[in-house]
Formats: sequence, C-alpha cells, structure tokens
Amino acid sequence: MLFTNATIITMNPTRDIIGDGALAIQDNRIVAIDKTSVVRARYPDEEVIDVRGKLIIPGLIDTHVHVAQALIRGCADDMALIQWLCERVWVLQGNFTHDDGYVSARLCIAEMLRSGTTTFLESMLAHRYGFDGIARAVEESGIRGCLAGIVMDIGTYATQANAMHPGMIESRETSLLGVLDMHSKWQDAANDRIHVWFGPRTPGGVTSELYREMSDLAHERNMGITMHLAEVEADKSYLNEKYGLTPVDYAESVGLLGPRTVLVHMVWLTPPEIDKLAATGTHVSHNPSSNSKLASGVCKVPLMLERGVNVALGCDGGPSNNDYDMIREMKLAAIIHKAVTNDPLIVPAETVLEMATINGARAMGLEHEIGSLEVGKKADLVVIDLERLHTTPSINPVSTPRAFPPRRGMPCVCRVACHALGPPRSPPPLYCLPTSRPLCLHHIAPV
Repeated sequence: MLFTNATIITMNPTRDIIGDGALAIQDNRIVAIDKTSVVRARYPDEEVIDVRGKLIIPGLIDTHVHVAQALIRGCADDMALIQWLCERVWVLQGNFTHDDGYVSARLCIAEMLRSGTTTFLESMLAHRYGFDGIARAVEESGIRGCLAGIVMDIGTYATQANAMHPGMIESRETSLLGVLDMHSKWQDAANDRIHVWFGPRTPGGVTSELYREMSDLAHERNMGITMHLAEVEADKSYLNEKYGLTPVDYAESVGLLGPRTVLVHMVWLTPPEIDKLAATGTHVSHNPSSNSKLASGVCKVPLMLERGVNVALGCDGGPSNNDYDMIREMKLAAIIHKAVTNDPLIVPAETVLEMATINGARAMGLEHEIGSLEVGKKADLVVIDLERLHTTPSINPVSTPRAFPPRRGMPCVCRVACHALGPPRSPPPLYCLPTSRPLCLHHIAPV
C-alpha cells in the first residue's frame, strides 16, 4: 500500500520533512519513504491512496490515560484534587462493574483514535474495572496499549486518612498478584499490541515494602512501571513529613527510578530532583490540561528538557481533562510554558511534536518500533487534512497541528494505514460506539 503526494513529517533522527512525499507499507511495516515519484517507481503494482493536500505524521502517543474515567467525564469540575478524588471520582469508580470498565474503555479508545492517538499508556486499572474486558477492547479496536494494573495496600491519600472509597481499596494479593496474572495472560497479545505494566498508587497508598517487592518483580520480568508523583504540594509535604525525603529521593529509595519507569505530573520538584531523573533515565509524562484544571501547578518542563530528561505528553482522564485529545494537549503544552516564563521561544512546536511522538515511544520502550516514520518501523501514522479553514494557510506544517480546534463537523484526522483491520476509512460517529458490537475504527489503528 502506498500513501502518495503528502507532506511527511518523519520525526526521524535528522527530523526530515518530505514535500510531495510517499510511504510504502508492506506487512504492517514501512518499507520505503521518499518523494512520490521515487516510491511509485519502486512499487508500481501497489495499491495507491492519494493524500494530496494532507499531512502525514507519526501516530500520537499518550503516556498517561485513565480509560475507565471516560464514563465519568465532567463529574467533578471546579473542585480541588483531594475533594475531587474523595467526593466524586473514587465514589463513582468504586461502584464500577466490569461492563462499565469495558464500555468506558471503548468510548475512550474511540476518542483517542479520532484525534490521532495510536498508542497509549493506561496508568492504573483497578481490579473492579475488569482487566480482561479492557484488554479485549484494545484488541478489538486495533490501538496499541500498555495497560498498567493497580498496585496498593493502603486506602489513604497522602495526609488524608480513610479517604478512599471502600470499593476502590485492594490488598497486595488482589493488586500485585492480579497484575502478574494479567501479565501472564495478556503480555504481547493482539499481535504484540498489548503490554502489561505495574501501576502503583502514589505514595500514601502503598507501603515502602510493597513498592520494593513490585520494583524487584518489574526488573526481573522487564515490566514497565508508571506512577503519579509530586502532582500536588500535599504529595511533597507528605513524603517530607513521613520520610524526610523529596518525592524523587523517596522513589529512588524504593527502587522506582530507571529507564522502564514513567512518572506522571511531576510538578513539585527541585532542580536536584530533575538532575536525578536525567541521571537514572527516568521518564516524565507531562499533563498540562489536567494540572491546569486541578490547579496542581505547572511542571518545570523547560528545565527538564535542558537537563536531559525525556518528557512525553499525557491527557490523563475524563474528570481531570474532559477529553482524550492529544492535539489539544500539544497546543497547551506549547503555549503554557511561554506564559509562565515570559519567554516566547521556550518549548517550540518541534519540541512538542517530539514529546507527542518519539519521546512517548522512548518512554514506553518502543522507540525502535514506533514514534517516527522510518523504514523498518511499524506503520503507525496519522493523515491530517490541511484543506480546512482553520489550517489555511499552513506555513509551518510542524506548527499547524497545534491549531486544530475541537472536532467541528468532520475531524481533521482522516485516516491511517491499518492492515490488521482492513483498509483505511473515515471514522464512524462516536455515538454509535459504546454498544455490544465490536469497534470498527479503521481510520487510525496501529498494526
């Protein structure tokens, strides 16, 4: 299959942009990328999809998602984080059934696919959401998902005793051992599109002993770990009062730092902590919409990038963001740091696109397979229509995606290569998706 006559932003090591470019895809991998005339000459008998006037970018990678929260979108607007969690979010999720988890995952995945996300990292699946059903939703949809199961043994949040809804509390046996069971069942399933990670609760919800046990198991099995950390000032205060440590120092003390760990939010950090993240190869998922809505603060992304930390992007969940749209997240990530630093040159468009693609792939340990458009990599790609009012003129194709508005009428994201599910096509309407029928989201799906 050939995609021809496009502007291609490769995100390869030299960050090449190819005008009048083409991609050739065979057996779910990119076999050629060059000028259209060159690729057509090499593959004269391949099916051709003419995407003239359109932009091709790597599939977007969301490194922090709560798929089970799509059903409770907007349930706790204009509330502080602890009240938001204890009075609304945990109460609702503490009454979830497996069917709720499955339907919510389908809704969340549909929204991600419509807005260009082809890979995501789920941060914390509780046992009551039904891991099997959520993995099945990933399998059916064609998206690529790293699914982290919750690990916990305490029902508190930082300094808030007895704060967690009873329906959300799990023991070591249910959580830790449950994740190991799911790893044995689902790791590398769906043509290697499903990976299973550990998703421990933030400090205050897990004993130091359980963190260490989980970290040892992760290293033994080469499993990823993702965890919320230093999201609000209360997290920092709790660790200082209880252990006399900063958030990053505590994470290091229980074996959480390293290249297979993605720490989320990371707002309340000091420069020495940022240096430690860089030295250990620990990744950060930046969630500007969630941190802004909940007034958690602004992550020190410019300093992290300067010190060599790999920073990716995440949308978080329905109640904390109100959408799962990485294009919206890219725009806020590109402008919020300019405002708080009074520097219009900080975090340019190229850097934000890196965060949403190759940096995300690196954070998930998949940079050799996805995150850029290169020969030999998986054909995870998004085709974006530039012939719209709000994308005309498109003077800088790297900046253009940040201008995309919320989906008004037909989405700008129009299709992607999808050999596992069939030929590319336009997306179905969202309202028909949470049903008993399998998803048919062929417009954007990795293979």
